[in-house]
Amino acid sequence: MADYRLHCVGASGNSYKIALYLNCAGLDWEPVGVDFAGGQTRDAKWRADNNSMGEIPVLEVKGKRMSQSGAILLWLAETIGKFAPTSGHRFEAMRWLFFDNHKFSNNYAMHRVQNCMTPQASDPAVLAFLRSRVESAFSIAEKHFRDRPFVLGDSPTIVDFSMAGYVYYPAAETGFDIAAEYPAIDAWRGRVAALPGWKPPYELMPVGISLPVRGVS
Repeated sequence: MADYRLHCVGASGNSYKIALYLNCAGLDWEPVGVDFAGGQTRDAKWRADNNSMGEIPVLEVKGKRMSQSGAILLWLAETIGKFAPTSGHRFEAMRWLFFDNHKFSNNYAMHRVQNCMTPQASDPAVLAFLRSRVESAFSIAEKHFRDRPFVLGDSPTIVDFSMAGYVYYPAAETGFDIAAEYPAIDAWRGRVAALPGWKPPYELMPVGISLPVRGVS
């Protein structure tokens, strides 16, 4: 059994944040599939055994199970030491982690679900609202990445893994062409993709049952 077991599905960007860290840090880990589409995370026993919040990812280490991607990344940085922000950057790291979880990844993920993972096409007004939220958050990140290679400066940290959670999923799913619309974010995700151990999400987590993707125009 691997040292680190990540309960996840391929379509989960929050799970990908952890999977990518584990792989780039060169740790001994394995993905454990969850039937997300079938409602496994809503099952009372699964919640009792894994995460009372009913969410993935769940990182299993020596019998202990941890949830919430931001908290897991902080724990990994503090216990492993790899990709950890310096003490002088700790506040800035927390600031960007919260921004990512509250706006950057969150809005992008919600738009993606409404764009291609609902049983029927979403209300155009809902998609338009969510798109505006994504554009607002992405405009902040786009400006930030124009004059620095990674979130906190010259070197990648856990904050980059957090913000990278959803930016590698296909444009047909997300509804955004990052390369065309956000060149600075695109250049940053290219630098992250150049790190040893990088793989795209569906390749890194070929497990579990994700929500089905319906055809999108």
